[in-house]
Amino acid sequence: MNSHAPHAPRFDAGLIARYDVTGPRYTSYPTVPQFHGGFGETELRAAARASNDDPIPRDLSLYVHVPFCFSPCFYCGCTRIITRDRGRAEQYLAHLYQEIERTAPLFDRDRQVVQLHLGGGTPNFLETAQLRELVTALDAQFTLDWAPEREFGIELDPRSADAGSVRALADMGFNRLSVGIQDFDPAVQAAVNRIQSVEDTAALLEAARAAGFRSLSVDLIYGLPRQTPESFARTLDTVIALAPDRIAAYSYAHLPGLFKAQRQIELGELPDAAAKLALLGLTVERLGAAGYVYIGMDHFARPLDELARAQRAGTLQRNFQGYSTHADCDIVGLGMSAISRIGNSYHQNAKDIIGYYAALDAGRLPVARGIELGGDDRIRGAAIQALLCQGELDTRAFAARHGIEFRTYFADTLARLKGFEADGLVAWRDGVLHITAPGRLLARPIAMQFDAYLGARQAVRYSRAI
Repeated sequence: MNSHAPHAPRFDAGLIARYDVTGPRYTSYPTVPQFHGGFGETELRAAARASNDDPIPRDLSLYVHVPFCFSPCFYCGCTRIITRDRGRAEQYLAHLYQEIERTAPLFDRDRQVVQLHLGGGTPNFLETAQLRELVTALDAQFTLDWAPEREFGIELDPRSADAGSVRALADMGFNRLSVGIQDFDPAVQAAVNRIQSVEDTAALLEAARAAGFRSLSVDLIYGLPRQTPESFARTLDTVIALAPDRIAAYSYAHLPGLFKAQRQIELGELPDAAAKLALLGLTVERLGAAGYVYIGMDHFARPLDELARAQRAGTLQRNFQGYSTHADCDIVGLGMSAISRIGNSYHQNAKDIIGYYAALDAGRLPVARGIELGGDDRIRGAAIQALLCQGELDTRAFAARHGIEFRTYFADTLARLKGFEADGLVAWRDGVLHITAPGRLLARPIAMQFDAYLGARQAVRYSRAI
C-alpha cells in the first residue's frame, strides 16, 4: 500500500515541449495495434475456462458499446454511427442480446458483475424502455451485484436527456454518470458542431444528484479550434461551479487521416503548440486551485472520490474506460468494437456494424482480433500500470513478485531513463523509481520506456502525450 499520494503535478512548459512525443495511452499492454486475427472465438473460450478455474475467481466488469449518435462532433475519434433513425437501435439490440446470451455462459454464475458501464456513441440514443430492457437482459444472463458499492455507470448527452430519464436510470440501478462538455464557449462549440448550453448541462447534473447518483464526471478537451486561454478559463470556472466529482481534460489529437469527421475542422483555427501548452497549464492550475487531485494523464478527482482513495491505497488501475478502482476484474466487452480482458488475454469485437452482425447471424461470437499475453507482456504491463496509476515503482518488491533481477531485466529501459533522471522527471529513492512533480504530466513518455513493442511499430499513428 502506498504511504503517500503521488506528487501534485508541476507544469514546466520547456520540459513538456521537449518530451511531448506521440505514444500509446496504455489502456492495455500490449496495446491494440498488437492484437491479431489469430485470436478468435476458440481462444476466447479457452481464456474464459482458464479464468473460471483460477483458485480465487475474479469478479466481472461489463462494458456495453452503443455506437449511435444523432449528429457528428467533429473532434470525435470514437467508433460510432451517425443517424437520426432511432429504429436502427432495434436491430442492434437484437444482435447484442444474441451476444449476451452466448457470452454469459462462458463465465461461472458465482462471478458477480460489480462494475457495469454503457459507453458509445451515445447510450441515451436508446429509449428509456430499451435501456431498461438491456439492463434486465444483462441481469438475467450475468449475476449483477446490486450492493450499494456497485459501480454502474452510463455516458449521457445532455442534449437528449432530461430529469425524468435520469430518474429512470437511477431506478435501473445506475449510480455513476459521465457527461461530455468539451467546451462551453459558443465559438468553439460552433467549430466542432456540438452546441450544448450550460443550463441543460447543469440541469442534468442536478437531476442526477437528486436521483441519488453517487459520482458525476464530466469531459473537457483542450486544443480545440478557436480556443483561447481566456475562453477556456471561463469554461473551467463554469465547470468548477458545477462541482462534478471527476473531470477528464483530454488533449485534442488532430488525426483527420484516421477520423473523417475531423476533416471538417479548419486547421488554421487550431491553437499552435505553445497555445495548447498554455491551455494545459491553465487547466492544471485552475483545477488544482479548486481542490481537485491530479489522478494521472487527463483525470482529476475530488480528494474523497474513490479514484483518489484508490490511488492513495495503491489499488488504482487503467483499462479501456480509463482509470478504474476495480483492479481485479475480468472485463467483458459487449457490442460492436468492444474490447475485453479475460485472464491473460485481450480481444476486440468487429469494429464495423456489418462484420458484427454477420458473425452473430452465422452463430459465432463477433471476436475479430486479440492477443494472449506472454510472461514479458505481463511483467512490462505491470510496470507501466504502476507508473501511470501510482506514480512510482518499487523495484525490489516488483522483482520479488515477478521472479526477476530488475536491473538486469530492464537494463535497456534504465539506460533510456537516464535522460529523464537528468532532467528531474524521475528520481530514485531506496530502490523506488518515483515520477517527480515536473514528470507527472509526462508519465506517458516515461512509461513508454518499458514498452517492448514501440520500436517495431513505427507505422502506427498515436496521439501526442500532451
